[in-house]
Amino acid sequence: MVDTASAAPQSPPARPRSSTPPLQRPPHTALPEQPQPPGSTLIGSVQRAMRLLESVAEHEDGAPAKQLARETGLALPTAYHLLRTLVHEGYLRRDKGLFFLGEAAERLGSSGAAQKRRSTVVDTLAYWRDLIGVPVYYARYRDGEIEIMCVSDTPGNPAVEEWADFRETGHAHAIGQCLLSQLDEQARRDHLNRYPVQAITPYTVRDDHSQLRRLERMQRMEPVVERQEYALGTVCAAIPITVGATAATMAISLPVRHADRLLPAARQLQNEIGRRLGSIAISISI
Repeated sequence: MVDTASAAPQSPPARPRSSTPPLQRPPHTALPEQPQPPGSTLIGSVQRAMRLLESVAEHEDGAPAKQLARETGLALPTAYHLLRTLVHEGYLRRDKGLFFLGEAAERLGSSGAAQKRRSTVVDTLAYWRDLIGVPVYYARYRDGEIEIMCVSDTPGNPAVEEWADFRETGHAHAIGQCLLSQLDEQARRDHLNRYPVQAITPYTVRDDHSQLRRLERMQRMEPVVERQEYALGTVCAAIPITVGATAATMAISLPVRHADRLLPAARQLQNEIGRRLGSIAISISI
């Protein structure tokens, strides 16, 4: 008998080599992701499309595909494909074989310009805030409404808390009074019909008639001063600014304990506005 426990293990018989090719991976099976080289997060097609947009923007009278391909260093078939895509998405338009910026690209440009205008106002208000040491406000009257467009303050010099809607209480704060003073009589009456005078504090004007008389007496280029009419413990002054048909104002506020600083600070702001109005006029008129 053979001792099977001590017998050497036998190798399995070799299988005959098959001539059948190995199974192919089904076409719908996803291949494993390969490590990406550095910089591969940049999308090449997007970069090429942006270069085409920039090139088109340099040609006010339009440019053909061949010229755009040459200027951007793209193969002509690639340029044609990207240009068709950009036309389809509205970023370009094609007319008689020439490519121009489309409405979508123009909207981007106008949005960027609007952001730049706002940035100009924000930076200017911050400069005045730090120079004068008071919160500074920018507001305008548009489509029958008082709009606070920007406020620049600091923790040490905080802005007045809007505890009652600024749009509905224009009769009670310096910003609203300043804007209403720049309107004609009919526009003032229309505003007060929609937002009647109401007592906000014991110092608020009491009725529409008194408010209208007060607005009529305001001198065109003089600061409008309000003392605790909107918020107890606060005094405010607003400088009228008229740019074209736009009624606007820059204003400041102070705690009532610093009321003696209000007029000097308002005069300083008025001088600063005079010096810089040319650089911010477009920003506040649109």
